[in-house]
Amino acid sequence: MTIEAPGGIAVVETATGSQRDTSSYVDWASIIAGIVFASAVSLVLITFGSAIGLNLVDFDAREGASPILVAIAAASWFLWVQISSFMAGGYLAGRLRRRHFDASEDESDVRDGAHGLLVWGGSMIVGAVLALSGIGAAATTVGNVASTATNAASNAAEGSLDAIDPNAYFIDTLFRGNTAPDAEGSRAEAGRIFAQAALGDGTVAEADRTYLAQVVAANTGLSPEEAQARVDQVSTSIEEARQDAIEAARIARNTAIIAAFLLAASSLAAAIGAYWAAQKGGNHRDKETVFSDVFRRF
Repeated sequence: MTIEAPGGIAVVETATGSQRDTSSYVDWASIIAGIVFASAVSLVLITFGSAIGLNLVDFDAREGASPILVAIAAASWFLWVQISSFMAGGYLAGRLRRRHFDASEDESDVRDGAHGLLVWGGSMIVGAVLALSGIGAAATTVGNVASTATNAASNAAEGSLDAIDPNAYFIDTLFRGNTAPDAEGSRAEAGRIFAQAALGDGTVAEADRTYLAQVVAANTGLSPEEAQARVDQVSTSIEEARQDAIEAARIARNTAIIAAFLLAASSLAAAIGAYWAAQKGGNHRDKETVFSDVFRRF
């Protein structure tokens, strides 16, 4: 800075490097602003996509629509939302960053890009915290489908396997006789027989089927043939439920794997986008670029 001293002598004062050395190149205010903006844009777009059915939870919920096409549309929407929101936050951080004029243009671009990466990292942490706190519970539904479907197979008979003695089935076989137990005991024993079958390949042993037919006939008054047909029908229904549960678990597992891969790939692409957008924001800041065609003064 030039100051004119008495007598017309110009004195030039130069700034010391102490202020430059003690000040940080990281502008946290602009980074926080970028994180807030990126999170808001992402929340709005994801909410809109969920409202029109673009989510990774249930691809078969749209009647008449191909699950494959719905999955591709949902994945494309999620990819676009994540990249565009991080780019918006990175651009804002680069545009708002206070530039230090002790660096070349290339160095300034690198610092702008670094602020975009910090916006990306901060937004990823915010998103993870929100997901773990329950706001992102929809994302965990895919994992819950597998456990729910698996439990449905084991609960097809009365009671869960965890709620009975694992040796109860074998103990029942010790006391089988010609006299049928009471109705309540018969129901409980039948449940243990079907639960034991669910532990294997889902097939009820021939001896168990014959015994069940005898118990059903004794408790219901059906003929031996009708009782045997009823046992066969129930066995078939339980096996179908078991196969449906296995298929649901397989689909849920594959969906979780694809969703995890998509999240990792889109996050990497979003980091690159945030870096580039922050540099672009810094360039517009230095050139004082105004989008007069978009934002007009009223």
